[in-house]
Amino acid sequence: MALQVSPFPNGCVAGLHDVGWVFILPCFWFLDRLIAVCKSTTLERTQRLEQECYLQPLKVFFGSIIFFILFLATAPLALLGFLFWAPLQACRRPFYYHRKTPSSPEMETHRGFELVGKASFGFATANLCLLPDSLARFNNLGHTQHRAATIGQRIVQGVCRPHIRIFVDSPSSCGTLSPSGSILPTVTSSTYGATDRQALPTVNHHSDSDEGHVSIPKSNSYVVQVPCDDTEEPPSESPSPLLNSNQNSNLQGRTGHRRAPRALLSQGLRQQEDVPWEVSSLFPANVDILCLEEVFDKRAAQKLTQALRPMFGHILYDIGVYACQPPCRCSSFKFFNSGLFLASRFPVLEAQYHCFSNSRGEDALAAKGLLSAKVLIGQNKKQKEVVGYFNCTHLHAPEGEGEIRCEQLNMVTKWIGDFQAANRLPDEEVVFDVLCGDFNFDNCSPDDTLEQNHCLFEEYRDPCRAGPGKEKPWVIGTLLEQPTLYGDDVNTPESLQRTLEREELRKQYISPPVPAEGSPLVYPETDQPWIGRRIDYILYRESSISKHCRTEIEEVTFITQLAGLTDHIPVGLRLNVTMDSDCADE
Repeated sequence: MALQVSPFPNGCVAGLHDVGWVFILPCFWFLDRLIAVCKSTTLERTQRLEQECYLQPLKVFFGSIIFFILFLATAPLALLGFLFWAPLQACRRPFYYHRKTPSSPEMETHRGFELVGKASFGFATANLCLLPDSLARFNNLGHTQHRAATIGQRIVQGVCRPHIRIFVDSPSSCGTLSPSGSILPTVTSSTYGATDRQALPTVNHHSDSDEGHVSIPKSNSYVVQVPCDDTEEPPSESPSPLLNSNQNSNLQGRTGHRRAPRALLSQGLRQQEDVPWEVSSLFPANVDILCLEEVFDKRAAQKLTQALRPMFGHILYDIGVYACQPPCRCSSFKFFNSGLFLASRFPVLEAQYHCFSNSRGEDALAAKGLLSAKVLIGQNKKQKEVVGYFNCTHLHAPEGEGEIRCEQLNMVTKWIGDFQAANRLPDEEVVFDVLCGDFNFDNCSPDDTLEQNHCLFEEYRDPCRAGPGKEKPWVIGTLLEQPTLYGDDVNTPESLQRTLEREELRKQYISPPVPAEGSPLVYPETDQPWIGRRIDYILYRESSISKHCRTEIEEVTFITQLAGLTDHIPVGLRLNVTMDSDCADE
């Protein structure tokens, strides 16, 4: 059964909810501006110094007085609106569902399994810090609405660029690979803040009379043949099935597996320990499912939806619960939603949200939790439906509280299992099971030892992880140091890309590992590379997909296209899924 667009059971309830929110919004906005006028980002302070503007104290003084008076004047109206708004949350479904009918059926189906029994799926995740403007400024990020629109435009410009598929010309096929966007022509983009030198791919634009969206090319896939000049790697010994799959992901060699051809490696794609990876100034082409975190602001979520819907026809936003409805208690009133945002090229068949019940401190003000979705990919050779499971979450943030995050990981594991057990049909083929999001712990900090050893990593494979507490040597951290967000080395996609590729520069801009309480940090070990905090994850599981399917990593991508717009580095993952030919015909 198709998901309903509105989170409310009927138009009357939705109308009452809108009336209540209209009464609340002016008071909320004046409070937001009251705080924002007193809090400047480092970029704004730098610009004032360059322009020799010394009127900021007067602006803060008079602005604070004006916004405080307006806040008090609209507070009674907000209280009246709250009496409408709060009780209606009990009957609200925990997300909006936007569906846009595609211009062609191919936009939301995957032809790979129907034709040849193999397909490639792209995923990406990013924490955007789209809080109300006043709160975002405490993370050194401002102008939430402008950032939301700019982020949406950049994502679309990266995702919908031509996807060059390179076929390796060899007697025994080496498969297909997707190179870096660095081989594509670039043009100058619109600017935001200090990010005025971004290079963007060539895409077709036109001004739509109604929406002004970026147009999607009718054909955005090109085929290039290159010779495979690497020799076949000898198969490695099969690891014991009792060993942790993540600890041995780099040991699981396959017979006939080849390295990426040198033609691709020269374009920026590198391969190390059987994982092709790159630092890219663009989002990967043809991302199928996009998960965003910290999209707390409703207007920002709507701007993102408007920008992304030409490429992603199925979007879930404003995900979470409000007020004190079950399972929330009155002692943990939810002022903000979960911040999760899911955009999918494939139709969403089922979706379920759960709210964490153990949040504490400032995190308890937001309805952080887990969103699980089942998406329809298409049909296979036997006309059976091909589906995938996608899960996204945002865990507890404060450092030193690993017990809470471990409890939340327990909840995540249980909820995913329950969702798949309730929605899996016997005649379906499951081709991927992905979990991603901002986990708020990394795999190198001594302070995060509890989370690093959680049993979740025995079920889901992390392509960046060599074992508990140890990253693979090519891994790059994903959490930027907030005070330096607008430095010349990181304020454009190209400069941030160059910085991340140099270890000495990374140390200045990526957050370092966190020591255990009471113990000095000794990091890294001798002869080991320095790796910053990687708290944004994309994991995948093979045990829950159809037994006929085999999964291989095509590429892991660290993305710099949102430089200057967020304090996180987005991460991308592309999986190749192949169905055994003898099983597909059964």
